[in-house]
Amino acid sequence: MCDIQTAILLLDDGRKFYGHSFGAEGQAVGEVCFNTGMTGYQEILTDPSYCRQIVTMTVPHIGNYGVNPDDIESKHIQVAGFIVKEETDIPSNWRSTQTIGKYLKEQNIVGIQGIDTRALTRHIRDNGAMNGIISTSNSGLDSLKKKLKETPNMSGLDLAKEVTCKNAYQWFRKPNGEFRVAAIDFGIKHNILRLLEHHGCSTTIFPATVPSTEIMDFNPDGVFLSNGPGDPAAVSYGIETVKQLLGRKPIFGICLGHQILALALGASTFKLKFGHRGCNHPVKNLNTDKVEITSQNHGFAVDLDSLPDNIIPTHVNLNDNTLEGIRCKDIPAFSVQYHPESSPGPHDSRYLFQQFIDMMKNAKKN
Repeated sequence: MCDIQTAILLLDDGRKFYGHSFGAEGQAVGEVCFNTGMTGYQEILTDPSYCRQIVTMTVPHIGNYGVNPDDIESKHIQVAGFIVKEETDIPSNWRSTQTIGKYLKEQNIVGIQGIDTRALTRHIRDNGAMNGIISTSNSGLDSLKKKLKETPNMSGLDLAKEVTCKNAYQWFRKPNGEFRVAAIDFGIKHNILRLLEHHGCSTTIFPATVPSTEIMDFNPDGVFLSNGPGDPAAVSYGIETVKQLLGRKPIFGICLGHQILALALGASTFKLKFGHRGCNHPVKNLNTDKVEITSQNHGFAVDLDSLPDNIIPTHVNLNDNTLEGIRCKDIPAFSVQYHPESSPGPHDSRYLFQQFIDMMKNAKKN
């Protein structure tokens, strides 16, 4: 490579990593986390759940198959910054239209490569996720430390308002679906909408701040609560909306939507030490005793011990025994912490979309 620009990653606890820039030049600040997926870097970059996060890829070579306009999960890149061991700047895939470095630069996202991503991942795993700053400028360490101190921690942050849609819109590729679904957008991924459509749903997406009265006036067959970034306990308006919808419409939640449903039902959430991010996480279905390999991206979880009596745990994470799914005994509502729509990831859990369809069918009959 020519014209190599020196870059630094400075963590909140003072740990420093030196490398060189790829993507845009400048500074990026956010919570540093790691993703263990071997593929799917473009879907990861465009997942709204990564808002205000600097993502480290643990696989050493990133960009092997380039970037294309079909594999995006939102309208633009959502991560605050990107960290890799080595960028592949000569991609090999018939669908590729550009390199990942050009893609980042085009959207003004700062990246750093050439650092020891194994050491960084172990540091986060041992010490917990923390804020960090990538800089390709000649700013002194004191200046970077000052900016870091001014950056709020993820706990207490409501980021759903930053990534949600401004106005309601319809996702219509195949019109006149059998089921009318209202999806509340806390940071929704495109593949969720594709799979709802695949299962016969006509989906209208509403902003995160939508009141329950607007949802009820729309009169959907079911309500979907999407994934999203930030601290679920801070999304008070979303929790209140879901409280008012409980028992009135079938509800299915994913990721942040799962946490918001649990909070609306009276459970509590907490911040994980370093989160679950990747597409190889084993989850046990407590109803079938089968293990599903899942795609995950979350830094908070629902406290299993806080579940009220009317909530049944349905899935648990086999790495750390945290709660991964719930179902209500007395009303039609269920949710999972992981991403059954994958993109990227395995398809083991896509049956959950059919479970939502069956729930809506039963509600129509009754």
